[in-house]
Amino acid sequence: MTAAPLAILGTGVFAEEVADLVEQIGEHELVAFVENWDRDRAARTLAGRPVIWVDELAEHAGEWSAVCAIGSPERRHYVDHVAGLGVDFATVLHPSAVVAPSARLGAGCIVSPGVVIGAHAEIGEHVILNRGVLVGHHTRVGSCVTLSPAANVAGCVQIGDGAYLGMGATVIDRRTVGAGALVAAGAVVVRDVGAAVRVQGVPARSVER
Repeated sequence: MTAAPLAILGTGVFAEEVADLVEQIGEHELVAFVENWDRDRAARTLAGRPVIWVDELAEHAGEWSAVCAIGSPERRHYVDHVAGLGVDFATVLHPSAVVAPSARLGAGCIVSPGVVIGAHAEIGEHVILNRGVLVGHHTRVGSCVTLSPAANVAGCVQIGDGAYLGMGATVIDRRTVGAGALVAAGAVVVRDVGAAVRVQGVPARSVER
């Protein structure tokens, strides 16, 4: 079976990590990295692949798919731009990840090695689930959320669009993390976190909006 062409949005170090995932999985052929910030980078190569300017993707709409390797939840602007060019999004799912049959993954997700997604969990579009992330049963994760390595989200949790959970952060069951919130590395969330609030510590407490 011929591997489907795939472009990675982004040219940073995480883009190189995603490139390795794509190679390990073997379902896609990585054809290019895509830059949307510095036009000078579009004249270079990365990991042996060309770097192209974002608007050039329009020439490949219907042929290539894309995935966004920008760690910041602000990647929403980037993926909206690319969607407007007519490009579809692929999900990159490492074979070591365990996804419950009743769970749902949105388009454009990156699911790294060691991830476990529980029963009836719903993962939105363009979510990054980094190495060793755990997502419990009946948990809903909004779009453009970043779950850093070893983040542990329990069951029946609600995580709003664009939230960011740092490395090793924990959210206990039946809690809500609001849209755009930032949970610092190692924090333990035992109370609901409001939208656009930063929390840290054990237990996690608000430090700023």
